[in-house]
Amino acid sequence: MSQLQTADDEQPTRPALRVIPPSPPDAAPTSPTMQHGIIRLRRMRDEVRSTTDRASEVQRGRGKLTARERVEHFFDSGTFHEIEGFRRHRATDFGMADRRPHSDGVITGWGMVHGRRVFAYASDFRIFGGSLGEAHAQKVHKLMDLALQAGAPIVSINDGAGARIQEGVSALAGYGGIFRRTVAASGVVPQISVMVGPCAGGAAYAPALTDFVFAVRQTSQMFVTGPDVVTAVTGESMTAEQLGGADIHSAASGVVSFVYDDERECLDDVRFLLSLLPANNHTPPPEVLPEDPAVQVDLAELVPAEPQKSYDVLQVIETLVDDSEFIEVHETWAPNIVCVFARIDGQTVGIVANQPTRLAGAMDISSSEKAARFVTQCDSFGIPIITLVDVPGFLPGTDQERGGIIRHGAKLIYAYCNAQVPRIQVIMRKAYGGAYIVMDSRSIGADLSFAWPTNEIAVMGADAAANVIFRKEIAGSDEPEATRARRVQEYSEQLMHSFYAAERGLVDDVIEPDETRAALIEGLAMLRSRGEAAQRRHGNPPL
Repeated sequence: MSQLQTADDEQPTRPALRVIPPSPPDAAPTSPTMQHGIIRLRRMRDEVRSTTDRASEVQRGRGKLTARERVEHFFDSGTFHEIEGFRRHRATDFGMADRRPHSDGVITGWGMVHGRRVFAYASDFRIFGGSLGEAHAQKVHKLMDLALQAGAPIVSINDGAGARIQEGVSALAGYGGIFRRTVAASGVVPQISVMVGPCAGGAAYAPALTDFVFAVRQTSQMFVTGPDVVTAVTGESMTAEQLGGADIHSAASGVVSFVYDDERECLDDVRFLLSLLPANNHTPPPEVLPEDPAVQVDLAELVPAEPQKSYDVLQVIETLVDDSEFIEVHETWAPNIVCVFARIDGQTVGIVANQPTRLAGAMDISSSEKAARFVTQCDSFGIPIITLVDVPGFLPGTDQERGGIIRHGAKLIYAYCNAQVPRIQVIMRKAYGGAYIVMDSRSIGADLSFAWPTNEIAVMGADAAANVIFRKEIAGSDEPEATRARRVQEYSEQLMHSFYAAERGLVDDVIEPDETRAALIEGLAMLRSRGEAAQRRHGNPPL
């Protein structure tokens, strides 16, 4: 008989159910339940995320946000997902066994910025001064690995005392892991450092390896050796702000890309910069159609025809870009050249422009480095480059020659020649000598070159050229000034007229200044599809 059958049509009986009476409300649970686990989890989460303790008040008393407040302000509301919030260190020496706070001094996770995924970590100065130990470093390593796998930007918010002394070489190795991952991610995903506190010793190299560095005045300092060490070795006396403050690194060293007075304003501009950048080097930046295409300004009136007269090239840029909106990189370092991110017809572009209000727009060591770095950044992330040219040449002087202007100028040549993104040159006025070549001329690979009717492209200015070519004639003339003036005019008419370069195919078109934006839009649209052209299989011969 099958176990499923019964004899004599007898109906099977079910075993009686054992009813467990509920526990009295005051009775202690005899075993863990899911509800108890959830209650404990919520309590621990509240403890980890709390910013109502005394350390938080001390942080705010210094005019600074807490790490969690920074994260909440940075990400779109309600989108941040924290990872390893309960992580604790394993160190036992020097009293560390009795001090094991959750998170180990760093908040890590991902969230959305303008609806796009971004990974971030923020040092928590309230815990061990934000210093980096083994567990802290491993959290950062994991976050960076995840970001690279996801192809999303990495933002670090730095407010820490460097390597955790109590953990010795383990802390130093942690920084090594960050350096290695930063280099691996370079040119793959955008990496941004936000300096809102101290960053000393080897830790200072971490932000220096990233693409962009934001800093807040009076609260952020960066240096390899601190003021006390400098004083002991050199006898110089200075404050941390004087040695490595935001303005020092913004204007003098060029380490800091952007500087602010307020943390929230700083974080808002990090969000804006990310809106202009792609998530990674395989995706294009987001397109945003303009509300107001550009400021209606007569460029022919804005830019003087006389090459010696000055003007602010930022006003020219305002007339060319969408909504007259852009963000300038390294505004106070090497101000004789301007580098900005903006949009033209919804597409992100990088603009490099000589600034006539500073050193007459001449190129020097710092401006060559600044522009080379910017061109390389644009090329890394597929951002087209527009170069606005009004350059009298390279700055002369023994300081420049001994400082290596040849080597540093070569960096910019290499950056342009190596760039594979669409490149458009616009010559507004003068373009003399080697500086003309360096500023993305057709000869080094610009895809398109436009020139205004005021363009002067030559080896040097007419005055200098006449002095060299006709030196003997001028010196032996009965009227040297009249002879010189005649030869200057002759040189200008023959070799520096508006169409000289166009006649030789070195300029694609001579355009009116007010036609510049339209020419850029059409040129960018044409160049955007050049990489999409079908690859040839074979020709079609007349068989």
